Amino acid sequence: MKTNKLTVLLIHPEISRTKYNFVGIIENECLELEYISALLKEKGHNVEIYDGQVEKKTVTTKIKECNPDIVYVCGRTRQENFMLEYCNEAKKYNKEIITIIGGLHAQLCYERMYKDFVDYILTTFDIYKILDIIDYHFSNKKVDLDNIEGICYKKDNSWVKNKQCAFDINKLPLPDRTYFYEHPKNYRYLELEHSAWVRTAYCCPYRCKFCHRNKMNMGKYVCRDIKDVVEEIENIKSDNIYIVDDDFLFNKARLYEFIKLIREKNIKKKYICYGRSDFIAKNEELMSELKDIGLYYVLVGLEAINDNQLLDYNKNSNVTNNVKSIEICNKLGINIMGMFIVDLDYTPKDFKILYKWIKNHNLKHIAISIFTPEMGIETYEMYKDRLITDNPSHWDYLHLVAKPTKMSVKRYYFNYYKLLIKLFLKAKREGVYDFIDYGDYIMSFVKNIFKTKRSNDDE
Repeated sequence: MKTNKLTVLLIHPEISRTKYNFVGIIENECLELEYISALLKEKGHNVEIYDGQVEKKTVTTKIKECNPDIVYVCGRTRQENFMLEYCNEAKKYNKEIITIIGGLHAQLCYERMYKDFVDYILTTFDIYKILDIIDYHFSNKKVDLDNIEGICYKKDNSWVKNKQCAFDINKLPLPDRTYFYEHPKNYRYLELEHSAWVRTAYCCPYRCKFCHRNKMNMGKYVCRDIKDVVEEIENIKSDNIYIVDDDFLFNKARLYEFIKLIREKNIKKKYICYGRSDFIAKNEELMSELKDIGLYYVLVGLEAINDNQLLDYNKNSNVTNNVKSIEICNKLGINIMGMFIVDLDYTPKDFKILYKWIKNHNLKHIAISIFTPEMGIETYEMYKDRLITDNPSHWDYLHLVAKPTKMSVKRYYFNYYKLLIKLFLKAKREGVYDFIDYGDYIMSFVKNIFKTKRSNDDE
């Protein structure tokens, strides 16, 4: 039995195998893998990271090169096929490799990972459970898998799900950013190059109906000590910091402490974060202070332009807040990224009205998602009978996965892509995202307009 240094391969899957993925425009640092890397290296293990967003070689080649004892992979719903494929490839290469799948999608939809080539599924953000699995397989310690909370495993050829558990984010080690620093040309958010991810909280304190992020950590909102957050930011070798909490603009006292500490340490960086329109609308002074210390982008789920739809989404906000938040950010010089959902009840007129609303309110940065009933939450069950695909790669908010009510699928896509083309042309006229090849994306949207149905192949 191997008891000393192990080789662990940590994998973040590719987004898709077509250009329809916006890689090179937004690339996410592999923060979860960096936490695990720090933990394992502290225990003396050899760790390698493979990020499908940036690597040129295949996963199979990487597995053969590093010959790992353990392969861990995590990803979102749209990456499920890749996660399973990688575990299968690892077992084909060497059936003795221990395969583990983690991340939020696995936590919510663990039964979808019940495969012969998968050994463990983490249903918790407690990465220390990986050490328990290592001890069970590679040490002389007496470890009972039945007593490890937050995992699924196989016993007598059947899957066993242990009790799930929430995790205190303050117990995380500082991430090992070696891989991030080795790729200085990657990990950007739009024009902010080499943007480092920082997480200060797990879960979201709100309960929007369409969102599965509030199911993180068993729905328990836990935040880090803000002093530790600022110290981490100070030591990151990057001028751009992407705070990836589902809602960073939440606790006013904590935010003012954040501002105070950033100023005391004289940290000069640009920040990206998520926030709600109702918070921004009520806290112009605080937003001004955040702008002063470097807030560059605030990503705001505006979602809709009528109150009935916001009510149906359980957004607990209104259109008045949406409008005011845009006005405040424009006034202060903060780039507000307005995120909208085009509902399955949309008519062609609704698409036109949304574009006109965006134009009239001088909103320059826009993200448009198709309403997607997320797997593992109540909304999925509500729309289960209307699903038109079972391919998880289509759960990317750019595909229809459920049948529209007012139009055919073909007509819906026609109006959706027409809206995207108009928004891209608007952005081009206004000089937004001038690093993007607009023509390439617009042509891809035009081509998609003429597609009458989506393939079940990975995209």
